[in-house]
Amino acid sequence: MKRVLMVCLGNICRSPLAEGILRSKIDTNEVLVESAGTGGWHIGELPDQRSIEVAQIHQIDISYQRCRKFTYADFENYDLIYVMDSSNLKDVLRLARNKQDEQKVHLILNEMDPNQNMDVPDPYYGGDSGFENVFQMLDEACEVISYKLK
Repeated sequence: MKRVLMVCLGNICRSPLAEGILRSKIDTNEVLVESAGTGGWHIGELPDQRSIEVAQIHQIDISYQRCRKFTYADFENYDLIYVMDSSNLKDVLRLARNKQDEQKVHLILNEMDPNQNMDVPDPYYGGDSGFENVFQMLDEACEVISYKLK
């Protein structure tokens, strides 16, 4: 079974959406998808209500997810680690123990636009339309990822 981890800052907006979107596109008996945050402020909490709502609009339920913090063990427990932005990338790579760990970590939008190193913007402080925009970006990236996982 392939194991994929989606990572953002607080694990309440972008990575829960990415987890839910990718789950909706793959066979969950063949691929495990989860999410985490580089910060620990929201451990145990539900995703942001705006993320839950935008996912529901697209017939995806993320309301069961609970936030957790990224740990060293995630390098052992996952085959692919997708981060949402360059700040998350630095934070995750700082915890990498070796080249093998580093090679598992990818900026998610590079799946659509290789080597462009574009960030998924954090919609937390933006309006509701920011969540829909982030959903669309992640949906496109997860479509590419789902094909690669087949």
